[in-house]
Amino acid sequence: MKKRMILMLTVMVVFIAGVGLVKFMQIRAAIAQYASYQPAPEAVTTIVAKQETWPSTHRAIGTLVAMHGVDVSADLPGVVNRITFVSGRPARAGEVLVELDTKQERAQLAAAEAQFKLDQITLARFQELKTKGVTSQAELDKATAEAQQSEARAKEIEATIERKTLRAPFSGILGIRKVNLGQYLNPGDPVVSLQSLDPIYVDFSIPQQELEHLRIGQDLHVTAEGTGGGDFVGKISAINSIVDEATRNVQVRAEFANPDGRLLPGMFVEAEVDLGQPGEYIALPASAINYAPYGNSVFIVETMAAPDGRKYQGVRQQFVGVGPSRGDQIAILNGVSRGDTVVTSGVFKLRNGAAIQINNDIQPSNSPAPRPEDS
Repeated sequence: MKKRMILMLTVMVVFIAGVGLVKFMQIRAAIAQYASYQPAPEAVTTIVAKQETWPSTHRAIGTLVAMHGVDVSADLPGVVNRITFVSGRPARAGEVLVELDTKQERAQLAAAEAQFKLDQITLARFQELKTKGVTSQAELDKATAEAQQSEARAKEIEATIERKTLRAPFSGILGIRKVNLGQYLNPGDPVVSLQSLDPIYVDFSIPQQELEHLRIGQDLHVTAEGTGGGDFVGKISAINSIVDEATRNVQVRAEFANPDGRLLPGMFVEAEVDLGQPGEYIALPASAINYAPYGNSVFIVETMAAPDGRKYQGVRQQFVGVGPSRGDQIAILNGVSRGDTVVTSGVFKLRNGAAIQINNDIQPSNSPAPRPEDS
């Protein structure tokens, strides 16, 4: 019985040892296979870094402002009796736009003029009597004052009638009519917008650190959608005397010729002002930058060695300093040298030392002044 148990234990130990040896050999083979495994190369596009000369400019969002712009309105109440303008047409300074009803004021003017004539006759009579010594100086003074008062009253009514005729305060382009015949207007009710479009202003802001590069008369380029394309060139006409405490920006105004009226007040424009000497930068497409909280980086293509000594084409992650942008391009301040081959697309799937396969048949956009295809 004892011998049988020893025999069974011996068989079990030999069996377990054999199974363990087989598993050990399988695991060692798997480890060796994994160690020699190389993932498939990632398909990427690349560009050779080169140095470019960029103009030292500042881009800003601006708003067009009319040199003269106002909502023409009545300063006296009344009923619209006549409209003499057409919406959207030019108007000359002093041109009549709207006339309010003045029947009551004209009747009052007739009465005031009649009273003035009577007071003049009375004054002349008292002057004649005074020369004959029949009347006193006090009575003559009273007649003189009454004549002056009636004259002033007539002129006041004439001024009221004139104020009920609304005229263009300056030459410009009229907007859309906001009144109708027979409509009652309260003081201040708008009648029509009037804008002087030539010349026209562009207002934009610039950081205070760039203020030293600005001067009156400096050229400014703007582009605006909806104007048929093209670049408009004007000159800086004013720089604000204070800095905005909230943004630390300074407001700047430039003046542009606008003879064809393509630029309209309130339009959004992109302004670009030259700030001095151009700069030299390594320029890369924005798609080449791998942005991360711990630092921005790019992947540089190099020839690398695998653990088994085999050479392959891989990438090295390189942290970089990012500078200004221009269109699709980003200026690299440090970390990349001229002549380096940099990955421009597919950076999100790469890691340091990853194998790559370059395919530059289709390249990401790399234009300093891109234009959308449907613009």
